[in-house]
Amino acid sequence: MLISKFNLYFICLCAKIENCIGSHLLKFVHFLYDYEGFRAELHFLRSIEKKEVDFLVTLDGKSWFAVEVKVSDTNIAKPLHYFKAKLRIPFCYQVVQTSGVDFFCNGVRVISADRFLLGLK
Repeated sequence: MLISKFNLYFICLCAKIENCIGSHLLKFVHFLYDYEGFRAELHFLRSIEKKEVDFLVTLDGKSWFAVEVKVSDTNIAKPLHYFKAKLRIPFCYQVVQTSGVDFFCNGVRVISADRFLLGLK
């Protein structure tokens, strides 16, 4: 299988953004646990049908919010809707690298990474 330099760059960019958001979510979860005393945990979601969402944050064992990370795709990922309905997740976010994005669509907030990360303070 041949991978062009562009495809390899795009794959690396996706992984870097996802890792950045994931590390900030983990830091946020640790803050909630250590400082506030909440039993917060960070998970990922994957079904038998290979549907997956990048991150799920839980409080006291209950789903709090889910996050799907994309580079620039503002079309809402179908697995996000699937897990929102299946697990009754109250808040769902699709985080994109593109700056200046912030809108709601069918109960999912599509938001730029810079704005999302500001909200984790």
